[in-house]
Amino acid sequence: MSTSKNFYITTTLPYVNSDPHIGFAAEIIRADVIARYKRKNGFRVVFNTGVDEHGLKIYQKAKENNISTQKYCDIYAQKFLNLKKDLSLSYDKFIRTTDKNHVKAAQKIFLKCLENGDIYKKNYKIKYCVGCELEKTESELINNRCSLHPNQEIELINEENYFFRFSAYQKKLLNLYKNNKNFIIPSWRLNEIEKFVEKGLKDFSISRLKEKMPWGVPIPNDNNHVMYVWFDALVNYISTLGWGSDSEDEFNNFWPGIQVAGKDNLRQQAAMWQAMLMSAGIKTSKQILIWGFINSNGQKMSKSLGNVVNPLDLIKKYGIDATRYYLLAEIPSFEDGDFTNEKMNIKYNADLANGLGNLVSRVTNMIEKNNLSLKLDTEIKDKILKEKTNKSIEKFYFNKALKIIWEKIKKNDEFLSKKKPWKLNDKQEIKEILEIISQSIMDIANILDIFMPETSEKIIKHFSQEKIKKISILFPRI
Repeated sequence: MSTSKNFYITTTLPYVNSDPHIGFAAEIIRADVIARYKRKNGFRVVFNTGVDEHGLKIYQKAKENNISTQKYCDIYAQKFLNLKKDLSLSYDKFIRTTDKNHVKAAQKIFLKCLENGDIYKKNYKIKYCVGCELEKTESELINNRCSLHPNQEIELINEENYFFRFSAYQKKLLNLYKNNKNFIIPSWRLNEIEKFVEKGLKDFSISRLKEKMPWGVPIPNDNNHVMYVWFDALVNYISTLGWGSDSEDEFNNFWPGIQVAGKDNLRQQAAMWQAMLMSAGIKTSKQILIWGFINSNGQKMSKSLGNVVNPLDLIKKYGIDATRYYLLAEIPSFEDGDFTNEKMNIKYNADLANGLGNLVSRVTNMIEKNNLSLKLDTEIKDKILKEKTNKSIEKFYFNKALKIIWEKIKKNDEFLSKKKPWKLNDKQEIKEILEIISQSIMDIANILDIFMPETSEKIIKHFSQEKIKKISILFPRI
């Protein structure tokens, strides 16, 4: 198989210690848009997501709920599996880090790094944030607590662990960044990771004592240790493609790929994982896209503040495509965005109910009243609109692409107001006006299919009928 038209994209794997939140919804929706866009342009796509099921955080949560750790993981994994339908996602693979093929791959990469001399044992004494599943230095702590998880006590770990020789990869990582200026987007995240690596790298622990934390991938040939959650979880990006299995054809055809992640994952994705790949003799990732955070009314979302937004609540109120639209149009890809119910209401009513929904309703109503048969092309006729939106999509500026589309919707409204077909008596003249605007709506719907798939399909199907009647309300006003 030729790999020139193969495309692989993967999200991070959220922990199964809580319900899906709006930040991950935004991450996976953006990845979905990219995957749909590539498929539309003739690429064979593998789109991966899944869940991270190991680590101290999950082990503790299962104990709190008085159920087995595996059962706890099964319950929460299903909630993330349900997102495929809940958010109209098009992913091809859903990997769980408890899957046998993943465990096998994680153990294989451990052995490869060990053979390369990059794994060794030493005593380990650190302060550890369970929320981040990361070691914390004194400078990263405020009142001896992690700034990202101020309600959780810092764990003190003092034990013998296996370590990965991260320090050996400073020069190779810097060369990777230097030789590929588009390796991390946006550019300021590349600068950020370069500065981090330039300061020098500390070897990091990749195991935990099984007697203290039994929930993890067993270390090969050592029953006393399990893998540290980050070392295990990162391997999913290649284990899902069959790396480490009897057949690695899919891996050979689709790796390396694009990874998407939030800015809190920069170090793990762009440095730790790349060093692991180098050690194991595997090609580094093709590109890493680092998204910004979503705040709530200017504040960081947190359980303690009670401002965490569950995307399922938005879907119940606004619908799937309206939720997708807000997260793509209102939240910038690479900078922090903000969510409030008030902002969502305003955006929904202005752009969807009064904008796209009202335009489609008015036009279909006039077509039905005049009993018109229109000849519309299912192929996009407005090449300028397509070209403009494609340029923004290819730079991952989804909000800009949608802004261009909504400017077109506004122009269609202005065209209607100027021509006033409802005041005309000449049926042929009315038909010509409505045919122009209907073709424009078809073009818009065709471009929207990667952003709002259900709405796009509904509009295209409706305008493809021989006799077009007034469409049912797409977005009822709130």
